[in-house]
Amino acid sequence: MRVLIINKFLHRNGGSETYIFKLGEALEQHGHEVQYFGMEHEGRCVGNRVNAYTSDMDFHGGSKLSKLTYPIKTIYSKEARVQLRKVLDDFKPDVCHLNNFNYQLTPSIILEIVKWRKETGRDCKIIFTAHDYQLVCPNHMLNNPNTHQNCEKCLGGHFVNCMKGKCIHGSTAKSAIGMMEAEFWKWKGTYKYIDDMICCSEFMKSKMNSNPLFATKTVAMHNFIDKVEWKETPKKDYVLYFGRFSEEKGIGTLIKVCKELPDVQFIFAGTGPLEETVNGIKNIKNVGFQKGEALEKLIREARFSIYPSEWYENCPFSVMESQMYGTPVLGANIGGIPELIQVGKTGELFESGNAEDLKMKIEKLWGDKKLCAEYSANCKDISFDTIDEYYEKIMKVYR
Repeated sequence: MRVLIINKFLHRNGGSETYIFKLGEALEQHGHEVQYFGMEHEGRCVGNRVNAYTSDMDFHGGSKLSKLTYPIKTIYSKEARVQLRKVLDDFKPDVCHLNNFNYQLTPSIILEIVKWRKETGRDCKIIFTAHDYQLVCPNHMLNNPNTHQNCEKCLGGHFVNCMKGKCIHGSTAKSAIGMMEAEFWKWKGTYKYIDDMICCSEFMKSKMNSNPLFATKTVAMHNFIDKVEWKETPKKDYVLYFGRFSEEKGIGTLIKVCKELPDVQFIFAGTGPLEETVNGIKNIKNVGFQKGEALEKLIREARFSIYPSEWYENCPFSVMESQMYGTPVLGANIGGIPELIQVGKTGELFESGNAEDLKMKIEKLWGDKKLCAEYSANCKDISFDTIDEYYEKIMKVYR
């Protein structure tokens, strides 16, 4: 099978890129041909045989002239269609697997795949993995960054609410462009050509299903995670939070609770806009951004970890990773988080944004070492999909 993976970034940039690289490797290991299409970039590490890519679009730099044309280019890209057609004609894929494509590549690439299919008579499936809520919410998050409140006003295709709420970077102009992009492709009906949509949680699937066009196409498949060696690790007396220090992650609520629990030692590993506030709390030790063996050690030795998010998380890797390393999770009951925690076995849930409930659950777990040890032992039996198991599932979608 020939699979063309389409993603705006073809260098290591974030979770979507980790996903496409590992998936591409797995497909090749099972004997499939894989090529990639996206933007050219000095760090590009995958590609296609004809070296056809779109020019790099840097929204934060570039000339004044290029910035003036960005609003048009983010809605429709003639260049993306032309370059993609070169790859389609050469590679002749059986599957085009779309990932992050909005703004830099634009949904116009879907029209080119459809045109190519029609003109060549080839049977090529169009698969899309949703890494966020982009197709139902122009700011991707179902969350208004100005009020830090979750928002579902755009669901059902009411995208004018994006502009009304200044939901993209607090800017009326940028929000208007996001609204126009969403309205234009809704009017064109382009997404009807997508055969299947992979959602990384049942929660995300439910939100995508708010669009009747998507409801018959969605399939929930949690993200894959590398299998790790199980080790009996002596626990130390601290509670761990690792991730971004920001409001949508629930850090404001967690900091409030930390102040009220001076006898509990917290370790925070990460960076973000609330870092100064974090550094001002006596029982919080900020160790900064950690990765690799240092982060693994922090996770393994924690009594339990906390994931206090207040936005609609999809399938947070941190929640899976913590349990894989034998550390139970106290997670917010929001988004896809509850799907990853076996309550009363590998962790607990609290009402997202509810400081009293969070405090009560921390006190419960901190005050009961035996219970935490039981939860930790239960993590040995936790089962998340490896890339090989994910591969088996995705092949059913491809076929």
